[in-house]
Amino acid sequence: MTTVPGSLEDLIASWSAAERAGDAAALASLLDDGFLAVGPRGYLRDKGQWVTRYSSKTVVNTSFALGEQVVRLFGDTAIVTIAQSQSGTNDGKDTTGTFRFTLVAQRRGSQWSIVGLFISPRPDAIG
Repeated sequence: MTTVPGSLEDLIASWSAAERAGDAAALASLLDDGFLAVGPRGYLRDKGQWVTRYSSKTVVNTSFALGEQVVRLFGDTAIVTIAQSQSGTNDGKDTTGTFRFTLVAQRRGSQWSIVGLFISPRPDAIG
């Protein structure tokens, strides 16, 4: 098992808290300028688009919880697979469900930032 640097654990916890709270400013500070996400229906979002989902109140989460995490480190890059469940809305449409994220983070110096997310829906319970 790979030892996870504390600052990477902090990044994941801060990201989860920002997503749960819809905190656009916190997310902007955690995402790399080159950030790119692939959503559960295949859409692409860059950093500005991802953050704007919250600042515009298009996305509202009422719950956002992480489950099982598998961390793989490759030098200054981490690939983290995370089970996640949420309740909320996107443009008024229900987004309640369970998902699996692949989060890619990069360390520059002592700082980690999120450079990418790939989100896949899961039909089974969080675990």
